[in-house]
Formats: sequence, C-alpha cells, structure tokens
Amino acid sequence: MDPQAERLAMPASYGIASELTGAMVPWPEVVDRLVAARNYWVCTTRPGGRPHAAPVWGLWFEGALHFCTDAASAKGRNLAAIPSVAVHLESGDDAVMLEGAEEVVTGAAVLDQFVAAYHQKYGITPGLSSGTAPVYRVRLKTALAWREHDFPESATRWRFG
Repeated sequence: MDPQAERLAMPASYGIASELTGAMVPWPEVVDRLVAARNYWVCTTRPGGRPHAAPVWGLWFEGALHFCTDAASAKGRNLAAIPSVAVHLESGDDAVMLEGAEEVVTGAAVLDQFVAAYHQKYGITPGLSSGTAPVYRVRLKTALAWREHDFPESATRWRFG
C-alpha cells in the first residue's frame, strides 16, 4: 500500500502553502528514483550528537532501502548506538530524502536476494559471509521529495506507520 502524500509544512518564505493545487510528487516516481540511484547519502548521529554523512551503495527492494556497511565503520558504530538514519539521493534538484530507523536484516532469504540484486546492480558481491558487514533495512517514518522545475508545487511529504 502506498503512503499518503501531504504538502510540506515550510516557512512562508519558501512559497509553499496549503492552498497550492499543483501535482505533488507521486510515490511511484519516488520509488523509481530510489531504484535507479547508484549512491545514497546515509546520515547518522554519533553517540555524542555530532552528525556523520557518507555515501553508500544500496538497493530499494521489498519497500525499503537496504545497504551494508562494516559494523566497525563510523556508520556501523553510529547505527549500533543510535538507530535513527536519514538518507538523501545525490540530486538537490530532484530531491528524495528518507528518515527512519535502521534494523539489521537477518533472514537468509532476504540476504540472498540482497546479494543477488547487489551483484546485478553493481557488478560485485558484498562480503557478508564474514559477519562484519551487516545489511541494514531503513524502516521509513517520513519521506520528502520535490522536482526543481515545479518547486514548490511538487514538494511532498509522506508519513509511514
């Protein structure tokens, strides 16, 4: 089931008002961008509160972003301490931003699907067998998207259960 879209609540200086009638970004368009993306900027929080951002390769499948990173990396350590995560695609013009909480994927079937799809997309197989690079699934709380050419009309927020 697709999430319900709503207008973004932003300061009036952005030109976004509830009375805008233009087309918001449809969720399938966002999913297409997530599937097509090569790099995903993952933003985590260090235990002391300082932010950390780094690009990762990942996949959108089963309705969520999946990526892997070494558990000893800054991202891995941050996610172990504070599971909240924000993800941004590379474009600031046709923006997609996700916010949610990560969870480590443990099911063998999903991990096998991840490895196969990752290899198909990137031409390499992630080294999951050592157990040091878990696969993370981002459970969405909110998502934001817009298109630069029709901003602010297209600025859209989705809320997830």
